[in-house]
Amino acid sequence: MALQKKGETHWIIPDGFIPPESSGTQTSHESICVLNMQETTANVSITAYFEDREPLKDIKVQVHAERASHIRTAGLEKDGRTIPENVPYAIAVESDVPVVVQYSRLDSTQPELALMSTMAYPLNT
Repeated sequence: MALQKKGETHWIIPDGFIPPESSGTQTSHESICVLNMQETTANVSITAYFEDREPLKDIKVQVHAERASHIRTAGLEKDGRTIPENVPYAIAVESDVPVVVQYSRLDSTQPELALMSTMAYPLNT
């Protein structure tokens, strides 16, 4: 039986947006979900791209071997810069080992909240 690769090393999430408001008890947020099925820690680098400002580059995150990590985009920070609310952005996720990346958004700006989740787009490297 052939060994299958478990993930990719470069992923793209083209549509990001942190809602500025929340209603009820749930806070609107977005998460990058990284699954590392390898037997070694994944050293992940995240870059956020914007329409009207310079990218927020090379935010370092580690995902331990055979673990999943749910990374809230509002908590990403580099040199005092963060991803602002109410601003469209896109994300590139790069890892030194193959991982699987999913993106989720909880929008609770209305009482009838919406949860959206999608797989990131893998770039074959």
